Amino acid sequence: MAIDVRKHKKKLDQKPNINLVPFIDILFTIMIFLVVTSNFSATDVQADDAAKDIDQGSGKPNVTDVSGDQEYYVMPVANLHKVTVDGQDRSDAIAGSAVGVQARVIDEGQVTIKPGEIVIKCPPGISADKAVQRPEL
Repeated sequence: MAIDVRKHKKKLDQKPNINLVPFIDILFTIMIFLVVTSNFSATDVQADDAAKDIDQGSGKPNVTDVSGDQEYYVMPVANLHKVTVDGQDRSDAIAGSAVGVQARVIDEGQVTIKPGEIVIKCPPGISADKAVQRPEL
């Protein structure tokens, strides 16, 4: 019986073929599994951090603590046409749909912003002229 050695040598010289289609299928399956089972939350806030950010007094943020130590802050409102301070019309202080409001008025008073209108109630001791100023643009 004769053994064909040449046939076996040809098989050893051939390079193996790798089929990538099953590999790509497996990768897509794993990727779909990870996307479906993942939890995409924007941020995880600790309860202690959230308690620090809340102003316990009036429920509104303290603008002077956050924004700096300016005397007046510019409040822009789209199509602003009327500003009322303690019932007095101060629409003359509007410049470029914005008005400058004193920091103490923002902290201690009440500022209500409506479409095209701002209504301000000043704390005691602040006049309407001092509460609202025309911003320098």
